[in-house]
Amino acid sequence: MTVADLKKIELHIHHEGAAPPAFTKQLAHEKKMDLSKVFTDDGGYAFENFVHFLSVYEAATSVLTGPEEFARLTSAWLEESAANGVVYTESFISPDFCGGGDAGAWREYLHAIEEAASASEAKHGITLRGVVTAVRHFGPEKSRASSLCAAETAGDFIVGFGMGGDEGQFTQGDFAYAYDQAREAGLKLTTHAGEFGGPESVWDAINDLNVERIGHGVRSIEDPDLVKELVARQVTLEVCPGSNVVLGVYPDFASHPIQKLRDAGVRVTVSTDDPPFFHTTMRREYEMLEKAFGWGEADFAEITKTALDAAFCDADTKAIVAKRLEKT
Repeated sequence: MTVADLKKIELHIHHEGAAPPAFTKQLAHEKKMDLSKVFTDDGGYAFENFVHFLSVYEAATSVLTGPEEFARLTSAWLEESAANGVVYTESFISPDFCGGGDAGAWREYLHAIEEAASASEAKHGITLRGVVTAVRHFGPEKSRASSLCAAETAGDFIVGFGMGGDEGQFTQGDFAYAYDQAREAGLKLTTHAGEFGGPESVWDAINDLNVERIGHGVRSIEDPDLVKELVARQVTLEVCPGSNVVLGVYPDFASHPIQKLRDAGVRVTVSTDDPPFFHTTMRREYEMLEKAFGWGEADFAEITKTALDAAFCDADTKAIVAKRLEKT
């Protein structure tokens, strides 16, 4: 068995961003929509930088216009994740893409996603839980609607609240109301920071939003005091090395700080972010980390244990996942 064959946990993947290009093309064909500018000649997603990526992402998600499409999407990417050895995953799901933030429509979309997830679990042995996600560049007011959707549907399936989008728009603290609302509903909290925003964005995330996890967070390595603070608070980083390399945060895997963060005692996990956009899979992430840092089974076992500890799901679900991991 190679390290790529190990069973895995993924905590940072965007629901719409996991859509295989072939799936998006098929939906566009069915709806007679022209998405030719979204794809490269070889069939991948076409973008030049992070801001352009966001616009391509939103264009690609435009084919997802109803609950039925989201059910199909859920089935498609969970099958791919399971084929890569993932036995538990948490995805970022945005009410803005599921009914435009309307609470009633959100429940319909969520029901379709849950049904598809349940079928995938029975068929492929992969458990999905949802982290409702505000889109940062849509602004604080929109985030309050997303947070309310999260609070009203918190439970076994919706287990967390987070925020993605353009880190250059607004501040973390501008979204404090939305986070307080989610926290009061019992949801666990995460936010994207320390990717393009630098270490100061991570300081803002932990001080202004008091999150338990950070999406990316890798540029924390630039501030030794911040690294010590992350260790002291036991904040977990949802690290996506392949994404960071493709988007130019680091030139290659060998330059990525994930090993330095581990050495400093920071809790790190491994995820794919938006796998088809970044030409990656969980198998490839494992293979590249093995190649860059010489990681073996013991290293990945530690990463997986950290991910299970940091998962937002309840204790019963963690126990089920732990048993699956034992069968590796």
